[in-house]
Amino acid sequence: MLIQCPLGQRYAKEDNATMINELFNDVKERMQKAIEHYRYEVASIRTGRASASILDGIKVDYYGTPTPINNIAHITVPEGQLIVIQPFDPNSLEFIEKSIIASDVGLTPNNDGNVIRLNIPSLTEERRKELVKVVHTIIEEGRVSVRNIRRDANENLKKHEKDHDLSEDNLRRAMDNIQDMTDN
Repeated sequence: MLIQCPLGQRYAKEDNATMINELFNDVKERMQKAIEHYRYEVASIRTGRASASILDGIKVDYYGTPTPINNIAHITVPEGQLIVIQPFDPNSLEFIEKSIIASDVGLTPNNDGNVIRLNIPSLTEERRKELVKVVHTIIEEGRVSVRNIRRDANENLKKHEKDHDLSEDNLRRAMDNIQDMTDN
């Protein structure tokens, strides 16, 4: 009898340990990807302190090609409230400025002909509370994502136990291991 593993590989019934290890590796990889995604989401929030990562999602239409801003300019943070963008090609200054204005970062660029300066306004009490809500929402989405991965893996294990490919003891042990992965 052959059983289907989440990675699409087939194993003989004797290879339950291999199937379970493949499932664990798949679950661990998916959970790590979900965690990294939500870490990136939280890091991209504009908090009132200048950070070059604020501009990571901005693409500049550079001679017809959408290019990340950090590929065509040097981005520095000389002060806590200021980001300075110095393009490698002075002709791209206008393209960068237009892309920043069109993006959703909510910053107005100041162009002096050589560099672009982005002043980051300090946070108000109202904005801080709003940011806390946004961060809580993003974190909760991450938790739900990890829980869904755990649920899918547990359903897969229960299906194999129902098909008599996995004993009850091995099912319980595997589900405990998946719970440990979720907790860590």
